[in-house]
Amino acid sequence: MKKNFYTFKKYILAVGCLTGASSFAQDARVQIIHNSPDAATEIVDIYADGVLFEDDLAFRTATPFFDLAPGTVNIGIAPGSSTGAGDILATFPLTVASGETYVAIANGILIPAGYSATPAVSIDVMALGQEAANTAGNTDVLVFHGSTDAPTVDVSTPGGSMTPLVDNAAYGDFTSYLELPTDDYTLNVTDETGATVVASFQAPLATLGLDDAAAVVVASGFLDPSMNNDGEEFGLWVALPAGGDLVELPASEARLQVIHNSADAAATEVDVYFNDELLIDDFAFRSASAYIDVPAEVENEIAIAPGNSTDVGDALVVIPTTFASNETYVAIANGIISMTGYTPATAFSLDVYDMGQETSNVSGNTDVLVFHGSTDAPTVDVAAVGAGTIVDDAAYGDFAGYLELANADYILEVQDMTGTTVVSSYSAPLATLSLADLGIVVVASGFLDPSVNSNGPAFGLWVALPAGGGMVELPVAFASVGQNELELNVYPNPTTDFIRVDGISEVTFVQIMDMSGRIVMNSEVQANEEINVSDLNTGNYLVTFNNTQGTSHLPLVIK
Repeated sequence: MKKNFYTFKKYILAVGCLTGASSFAQDARVQIIHNSPDAATEIVDIYADGVLFEDDLAFRTATPFFDLAPGTVNIGIAPGSSTGAGDILATFPLTVASGETYVAIANGILIPAGYSATPAVSIDVMALGQEAANTAGNTDVLVFHGSTDAPTVDVSTPGGSMTPLVDNAAYGDFTSYLELPTDDYTLNVTDETGATVVASFQAPLATLGLDDAAAVVVASGFLDPSMNNDGEEFGLWVALPAGGDLVELPASEARLQVIHNSADAAATEVDVYFNDELLIDDFAFRSASAYIDVPAEVENEIAIAPGNSTDVGDALVVIPTTFASNETYVAIANGIISMTGYTPATAFSLDVYDMGQETSNVSGNTDVLVFHGSTDAPTVDVAAVGAGTIVDDAAYGDFAGYLELANADYILEVQDMTGTTVVSSYSAPLATLSLADLGIVVVASGFLDPSVNSNGPAFGLWVALPAGGGMVELPVAFASVGQNELELNVYPNPTTDFIRVDGISEVTFVQIMDMSGRIVMNSEVQANEEINVSDLNTGNYLVTFNNTQGTSHLPLVIK
């Protein structure tokens, strides 16, 4: 039966002859942390001088601090199924002094078979332990290197002091307590040169409510589980003074959206690999991923391979990149892979914007990031109704920082860099498409002159939404910036088979888009002419009308 700490204290005092300590001496304070990753010691029983003290102590758990009479006691480690002292696998003497505080950490490998690094099971002891911070408002952190296959490392904070928090810590090393203002930190584990980040973690001391506390951060598990019986992966884990399960520090992450905008026919569909793992299968031109979590602070490799690839070895291009923790990124694949058939044959690249947004900064707005990704288009400006020039002198590969636009329906005019020649005009129905509160990406895509670019897709503006999927094409607008919208009425609405449009006096271009952004009809209509919509599925649609007098966007319901 498990002994509680009060019982254990009485036991130690009662057998003072074993410890050589007086029953009147001030007790020491001790915490035991189980960090041995060997599968054979996943759950252990702890004995003190042959008497069961802690029953079924699991890997990555800790006892609370408890009182221990000064002197020496033999700590025995036995399997969790032990029936008595005869099952003890290893014994370690623990000597403590009156009034002192200790942290004792069980580490190492008991049965070497299947492990790449096999330091023997041991109990490493820090003789200057703490249960509370020395200064109010701080969190005092003791760091211990307990990962058997990890090299000597430093620990630092990105952009922090040139002096690392932990310098050249080898397996089995304790640092002294780091007296840190209670805050949320990013901790980078680097090689001993400080040049290469091995892993990065979040240390949310403030979020975890560790004001005035002391804690033990343990490097735990295996850097390469495949060489260590597929054991637990490397991580940083926190033991609190109250004991219990260690708290895992989450790996540092960033948010990433990938957009496929390479108009090369050889890249119509691609596979995207992230650190050798397939991230997006059969990724189509003019589509986007949702925002996803990716490792931060460490160097990552994004590889682009043909859509029929079998593994990352088929990659056409491999692009190393490092993301900062807690930041958001937009990565757009552009350019030409083929050796011939394109003018200009701008090299394939992955253009990355490091201040991405999934939502608008101001409620009710739509924040728009514009990217020039058309290989044969010149440097351009973009103007919008009611907002004037919103993008100035954007060359191929340029991002224009987020435009914070009131959520409305706009006409966008792509102009040459002088602002005098219109390349093309587009409708941007932000309000009609219900894009309030979002951050979106508008990409200039395709070729101005498909005839010298393997008859590839024509130039247009396409929108990537935060949720990903097929990009939404902005419809061509005939109206110029500053012209009024058409005043039209569509009836019947809802309808099942046809619609008529009041207010048309000339040939008008009609485009119908479903709510996923897919264009389901392109047509022309004259005054009093019916539009047949009987082939459309039940649902909500956006109808765009364009003629020389203006443009209009109207909702349509098919029932």
